[in-house]
Order: sequence, then C-alpha cells, then structure tokens
Amino acid sequence: MHPPDSPATAAGLLARSWREGAHIDDLPADCRPATRADGYAVQALWQAEQEAPVAGWKIAATSLAGQKHIGVSGPLAGPVFAHRVQPDGARVSLAANRMGVAECEVVFGLGSDLPARAQPYTRAEVLAAVRSLHPGIEVPDSRFLAFERAGEAQLIADCACCNDMVLGAPVPPDARVDELPGLQVQAQVSDGRRLQGQGSNVLGDPVEALVWLVNELRAAGQALRAGQFVTTGACVVPIAVEPGQRVEADFGWIGRIAAQFE
Repeated sequence: MHPPDSPATAAGLLARSWREGAHIDDLPADCRPATRADGYAVQALWQAEQEAPVAGWKIAATSLAGQKHIGVSGPLAGPVFAHRVQPDGARVSLAANRMGVAECEVVFGLGSDLPARAQPYTRAEVLAAVRSLHPGIEVPDSRFLAFERAGEAQLIADCACCNDMVLGAPVPPDARVDELPGLQVQAQVSDGRRLQGQGSNVLGDPVEALVWLVNELRAAGQALRAGQFVTTGACVVPIAVEPGQRVEADFGWIGRIAAQFE
C-alpha cells in the first residue's frame, strides 16, 4: 500500500523533471500509480507545482496505432499549462524534448463551464459549451525516458505527455462542426515533406474526442472552465521535427497555423 502522500510525491517528482528538462526511468515504487484513477490523482496535483494555471486540456493516443505504440488501453487526458501555450508562428524549443514530434490538431475553445457531475455529458451539451474552433500544433513530450513502456497509469500521472502548444486564431462554430470527420488537414515541413490526414483519425470524429475528454475528466472529478481549450489529438500522423525546421498546417475552414522549431 502506498503512503497517503504518494500522489503529491509523484506529482512533485514529475513536475520538477519537467521544469529542469530532465527525464526519469520510472516513478519510485512507493509512489508509482497502479491504475488510471491513481494516475489522475497524481495529475490533479500538478497545478500546485506550476507557476501558471491550466489553459486547456489535451488527449493523447486517439488512434489505435498511437495506443498500441505506447501500450495503453485507450486515450489519455491531461492538462496544458498556460506558460507553455504560444500563438501561431511561434518558435518552439526542442532543447529538452525527446519525442521531437509536431501534431496537427483540431482545438475547441470553451465559452462556458463543464463542471464535474454524476451523469455523463451528451454531445449536444458539450457542443453548447463550445465558443470557437482553432487550428493547433501540439508538441508533446514525456518525463519518462522510455515513455512507450511507462504504462498508462504513469503516463496519465505525467499529464498525458503535456508540453508545448501552438494555438491558432479562433473561428466560430457552425454546421460544419458535424462534418469534422471528413475535414482534410494538409501539413508541410520546410524540408519538403508533405503529409495529409483527416478528422476521422481522431477517435472517428474530433467532436467525439472532445465529448470523451469531458466525460473522462468528469469521472475523475475534474471540471473544464470557460476560457479553456481542448486539443483533440493528431489528425495527421505525428511529424518528426528537428531544430531549424518549420511546420505549416492547413485545416480548411478552421484556418492555417505554423510553428518554427529551434
């Protein structure tokens, strides 16, 4: 049995690793989470370790290939902290980033709260809280040296590999939100690579991914707040990037976004 302060110990170790740009093999056995619920209990204590509030939320492993790659049974939810959110065209450091990938994602901005409650939220209720859509490029990383073998409880404790987020300009939602599974996303890297994906690569539909995250956090006793965003997972296969490269992504009616890596 873990001591009662083990979630705080685990959160402190992981948050300190992030601040210092360090990586670890595993959490010590006496504070290592064993279940998804244990992982969310650790994750919930990260905010006390940061100098910035939660600006939004992310989903990791929204594709079956991604779930298989990191050995998890399903998607993972985690916070995105305000001090690591940057605007379109930002320069993003890869200095301490071991993953080295850019993920092109559909982002939803919230205009009203979605508090924790007993009953699940419906798609209609979640969409009623959406104020805007944005193009986004997430640049994840893990505090674990071998994140592929860390297991889902530790990865949830690690805030689902939260790191940097480039957030594009808002557009208001309209009827095309129901057509997001067919949204074509084009990405171009400055070295000449061109990649393509679509909305259905994200749990079949970015809206369904959003609903999943809302209810995953609800079940963990977490609330989403007006002004926060949710980035829903990679529409395009994660793009390997190196310092000096630039990634541009075109999300059609949702807009365009770019990030420069250094």
